[in-house]
Amino acid sequence: MASVPQTTTDFDAVVIGAGFAGLGMLRQLREELGMSIQVYEAGSGVGGTWYWNRYPGARCDSESYVYCFSFSKELLQDWNWSGKYPEQPEILSYLNHVADRFELRRYIQFDTRVTAAKFLEDTNRWLIETDQGDCVTARFLITGIGCISTGNVPDIPGLDSFEGDWHHTGSWPHEEVDFAGKRVAVIGTGSSGIQAIPV
Repeated sequence: MASVPQTTTDFDAVVIGAGFAGLGMLRQLREELGMSIQVYEAGSGVGGTWYWNRYPGARCDSESYVYCFSFSKELLQDWNWSGKYPEQPEILSYLNHVADRFELRRYIQFDTRVTAAKFLEDTNRWLIETDQGDCVTARFLITGIGCISTGNVPDIPGLDSFEGDWHHTGSWPHEEVDFAGKRVAVIGTGSSGIQAIPV
């Protein structure tokens, strides 16, 4: 990734991730500053953490009234949380509502991971490449991937040859997991472990 290809598209800013941080940045940079923005999101939909972490019992440990955007009075008025600590499906619905309410999806390229980013000192711009073959430049590069975008999979001897099912809370399957008649072990008692255990 040395020189800039001739077919490069240029943006004011590139945002990585379409969770709370990415959607918030996209909305603010477009609406408040009129910038041209491209967002790259690895998932097939908005939500970030709340798209990937769909395990049974997933919920927020912050109260709903602080776990929302405050940049729009209208948005605050047209969304009512069902409870004090919202569950994953409701948070994901909220983020989808935000994306639709402000027409943000048109600026998001889903199922796309940024694979390289290099600051070009001669032009004061970022050169960004993706796993879909995109090559773009931007004045600003904003990472909204968060600190839990990559799951911590423990190095357990024999895991690769384990014949049963195993799931990580950070990449839970889209389809329902049936635990009936199975012996289940939960490794870890962090927030996701504590939330998943009662199920």
